[in-house]
Amino acid sequence: MTIQGCFFSVLFLLFSLFFPLSAPAEPLLYGIDRLEASGFQELAGLKVGLITNVAGVSRTGESNYALMLRKGVGLKFIMAPEHGFSADIEAGKKVGAAFVHDTLPVFSLYGMSKKPDIQQLKSIDILVFDLQDIGSRCYTYISTMKNVMQACEEAGIPFMVLDRPNPVIPLAPAGFMLAQGYESFVGAVDIPFIHSMTVGEIAMLLKERFYKKLDLKVIAMSGYNRAMFADEYPSFRFISPSPNIRSVDTAIVYPATVFLEATTVSEGRGTNAPFLQIGAPYINGGELADALNAYRLPGVAFEVVSFQPLSGKFIGERCQGVKLSITERKTFSPFKTAAALLLVLQRLYPDGIALDKGHLFFDRLAGTSLFREMIQKQMPLDAIMEESRKQIELFNRTFPAKLLYPRI
Repeated sequence: MTIQGCFFSVLFLLFSLFFPLSAPAEPLLYGIDRLEASGFQELAGLKVGLITNVAGVSRTGESNYALMLRKGVGLKFIMAPEHGFSADIEAGKKVGAAFVHDTLPVFSLYGMSKKPDIQQLKSIDILVFDLQDIGSRCYTYISTMKNVMQACEEAGIPFMVLDRPNPVIPLAPAGFMLAQGYESFVGAVDIPFIHSMTVGEIAMLLKERFYKKLDLKVIAMSGYNRAMFADEYPSFRFISPSPNIRSVDTAIVYPATVFLEATTVSEGRGTNAPFLQIGAPYINGGELADALNAYRLPGVAFEVVSFQPLSGKFIGERCQGVKLSITERKTFSPFKTAAALLLVLQRLYPDGIALDKGHLFFDRLAGTSLFREMIQKQMPLDAIMEESRKQIELFNRTFPAKLLYPRI
């Protein structure tokens, strides 16, 4: 070896000692991928029902039901939640039955009933849940899961959850807890409004608290990191789980603007940026943006916007408002932003926002009347956040989470 070659060999050795090369990260595998890796042994010889929609795909993009059928799983039917199997039906609209793969029936869990028929469940050996949640309590897929867990316990059949990423799991738990008497389908599970859990972890919590006799099996992910947003994984495929959740960015902002569903302010439905922009014909966009930017909220800026919805509120009318621009995901606080937004709207446009008229739905979304009352009284933003913090600390002390994926 030449002197020059020796020099570079020593240099590389020293560099390796002080700057060791990191091992390649373990790839993200969803619950369906790990089930496939086992050869679907857990479902061998069983009659299977599956709760899913089009967002239920493997890491290669293959539909879970197609993968199961290809691998010889005895899949008898599919059940679909709100928005239907194709995830294209608007929020709140009833969903009918359908077929996929020509002969595989799809039964609705958002039609005449939101709970599976017990006799139908007794025709199978196990019910599998594989839905993409977005991390907010009011998103109804975890409400569907709770109903299904109750039904499976009553029918005496096992329930299996194929875990998936919570796309916004780095966001800290925030919001108000579900108060007694405010339970609804947009608030069925008593967890923080921004819950920072996966559906598998929520299922474990529900079993421990309510369904102790249920035979629950959770197929955990591998390669999952609570510090990462879902689109930070190279292999993650975002497929819209409902018509207006079109990206991880939308899922991040959703808990900041979803409360406007219960007001006369448009939450951007019927535009190219649902939940990312808000407005109404009576709003002065510049006035609203200035008032919000004065809060200096972390990780977000507000830009004046004008839009004309094609559906939802104010169809065909020109609305002014603001668009939320996320400047730093990991410092952004959606609930703090929601509180600031509502405080400003209530102060500037009390007759327009009409919180009193929509208070029943608003309180169900919030899980309590307290949030609305604090907004209407124009309580300081810090006081609202302090109340949220106290409620979540009490929840954590009372029901410490059993995490499938430890915090690093």
